[in-house]
Amino acid sequence: MKNMRLCERNCMQIKDKVLDVPVIQGGMGVGVSLSSLAGAVAANGACGVISSVNAGYDEQDFKSSPFKANLRALDYHIKRAKQIAAESTKKGLVAVNIMTAVSHYEESCKTAVSAGADIIISGAGLPLNLPQFTKGTDTLAAPIVSSGRAARIIMKTYKKHYDVYPDMFIIEGSMAGGHLGFGADDITQGKTQSNDEILSDVLAVIEEYGADIPVFVAGGVFDGKDMAHYVNEGAAGVQIATRFIATNECDASDTFKQAIVNAKREDIRIIKSPVGMPARAINSPLLERLDAGETFTARKCNGCLTACKKDDSIPYCISRALIAAVKGDWDNGLFFAGSNADRVDRIMSVQELINEIMTDYRLNKSDIKAVIEQI
Repeated sequence: MKNMRLCERNCMQIKDKVLDVPVIQGGMGVGVSLSSLAGAVAANGACGVISSVNAGYDEQDFKSSPFKANLRALDYHIKRAKQIAAESTKKGLVAVNIMTAVSHYEESCKTAVSAGADIIISGAGLPLNLPQFTKGTDTLAAPIVSSGRAARIIMKTYKKHYDVYPDMFIIEGSMAGGHLGFGADDITQGKTQSNDEILSDVLAVIEEYGADIPVFVAGGVFDGKDMAHYVNEGAAGVQIATRFIATNECDASDTFKQAIVNAKREDIRIIKSPVGMPARAINSPLLERLDAGETFTARKCNGCLTACKKDDSIPYCISRALIAAVKGDWDNGLFFAGSNADRVDRIMSVQELINEIMTDYRLNKSDIKAVIEQI
């Protein structure tokens, strides 16, 4: 709890940013978390997150000018989400998730800052140059890490080259959906560190540097009971992604939302992404055809990810598969989801979901007096 700051109204403060609800909605691309979802989350006092990955997938010029379409859409969705949030009396934030693996990382960060994003969340590699774009601005820097070692490298690098520390950390364990920062064998054999272990290591690194940095826990976080556990262990809050897919306001198709609701435990599997990383997704006709040896390479590559080989050696175009999913094409879509997707049993509003999480959290958290004494 050392990293949790309470303002007068029992909200959380990160530097000059105020957050009524210490919950971050995980960034989900392509197009799953844009302004409708992020704006609704922020309007309910939490942190809504827009994914920058192919944010312009639905723009008319996306195929001919993907770079311009993506930056234009990113700017639009940040401003729209902030406008939605501004209509609420609650204090929420609008963040952007920009993977280090995306092409045009620098331009995406600059666009996010100029559009007024409250936070840039960055992972899928170590975002060692993130302060280059956020230092001296109103946008906070929030690296995603999966180990204490990664946190130490970031702390050391930021201090040496920019004379700053991260404004916050998000730790992401191996139970998350989408691309994962662990080896596939380690994940399937249960050899990865637990969220508790990663949290302890990252908090130790922060203490070692004498810093005061809030840490949010992600990866398999499902409800308020989970949140209470991590807060009691020293986290400031949590990041939840998959459950926000099954909300009315989510930017994804109804087919995607229903795929989450319909998922059974045996449907959730680890796959190898064309970018070379393991990922967690719901079994679908596309994955079954890939298992059978079929390939689905793109006729034209839009260069969305630097790590993708962009040649005939990749079995399918991940961009095309994710776009198919968000548009509701069950047969050809790739449906990323977290390890607890099978526990989602209905579609609800963002307000209902956040209220449910916070009610559960209050029922399970430590006595408030004991909490305050640890701050």
